[in-house]
Amino acid sequence: MKILYLNDDFPPKSFGGAGIVVYNLAKTVLDLGHDVYVVTTVQNKHEAGYSTQGGLKVFRIYSKYHRRWRAYVSLYNPQTVKKVAQIIEEVKPDIIHIHNTHFYLSYYCFKIAKKSGVPVFLTAHDVMLVNQNKIILPHTATRDNFMRYCRMTALRQLKEFKWRYNPFRNLIIRHYVSQYTDKVFGFSYAQKKVLELNGIGNLEVIHSAINVDAYQAIPEEVTDFKKKHGLEGKKIILFGGRISVQKGIYETLQALKIIVKEVPNALLVVAGVGVSGFDALGLPIKFLGWLGPEEMRLALLVSDVVVLPSICFDVFGMMVLEGMASKKPVIGTCFGGAPEAIEDGVTGFVVNPYNVEDMARKLIILLEDETLAQRFGEAGYQRVKDFFDTKAQTAKIMGWYRIVLDKNIKNKSA
Repeated sequence: MKILYLNDDFPPKSFGGAGIVVYNLAKTVLDLGHDVYVVTTVQNKHEAGYSTQGGLKVFRIYSKYHRRWRAYVSLYNPQTVKKVAQIIEEVKPDIIHIHNTHFYLSYYCFKIAKKSGVPVFLTAHDVMLVNQNKIILPHTATRDNFMRYCRMTALRQLKEFKWRYNPFRNLIIRHYVSQYTDKVFGFSYAQKKVLELNGIGNLEVIHSAINVDAYQAIPEEVTDFKKKHGLEGKKIILFGGRISVQKGIYETLQALKIIVKEVPNALLVVAGVGVSGFDALGLPIKFLGWLGPEEMRLALLVSDVVVLPSICFDVFGMMVLEGMASKKPVIGTCFGGAPEAIEDGVTGFVVNPYNVEDMARKLIILLEDETLAQRFGEAGYQRVKDFFDTKAQTAKIMGWYRIVLDKNIKNKSA
């Protein structure tokens, strides 16, 4: 089959979570013997064009505009839509699988894809189909009640986004999804519930996946990485991803204040970019910046515990799987899909990040009890192998490709 993937960004030009997921899926499908094409965007004109990348055929379209217009340009981007239509006409794919288009490619690509007459699939990596940004949960949210805060009313969005609010955005997106896609994939049952709560249907949950073999440790590499970044003799808490309020960086810092009183050699290692100024707080923090896949793998391997304490609705969190694949205990937020990966008290802990004292206490337990941390890490590794393997999840997606493709063929011949 010829399969065409669409995503706003794609490695090596970007290493965002969605881009990595699409890359891993595309490579796995390619290894199964299919022809795989990718349409993505770049913000530098000199990087635009066609190239091959490890057997993948990649089209990069130039697109750049100020993010203040995203609620409008994301619906129809004149920089990209005509070129996407031309590429689809040129490639003539059997399947079109859309991922993130909410910034540069635009949601109008759904309509273009469906006009080609082939099955169109959508993977929702977040809840941007129903909100212009991440859904931040208030301090009153708990693991049991947070879903009540995920209903996105027009008034709520107007208060949050003010003059950037587009009252037609969600209506148009719901129309595009219902009319121009054959199946929508989500990464967690929590995400499915939020999307359905806000009018998105036809959903199938296929959890995030990871190549476990890519996270095996080579002792010399781990030692060299520790020396390079001055991490010897430290108990390392790894915070990975964009450094932002939504990802719980402030709650992590509050917990760190408590932790260092009992674990003096504790060190928060931050792998990512975003808000800054934390080095002035006098806390033991090491900023590594944005890491490529190989360095991120090593950061995971040198850590003692991985933390993902998002205060926003977090669909699943690839850091959870990456930590578990690296045989590390993981502490994840209760707001989203992380509890579907983490077995609380078995592979790590699920916490309410607003309960800083509880998060700190559980981090201290894992930093001080090496036997428990190792047991959690081994259990997490086995859980990833059993339930979140890339090949197994890709097989589920390929199964849906065939189901819808066969249905289309039957309808055309009827």
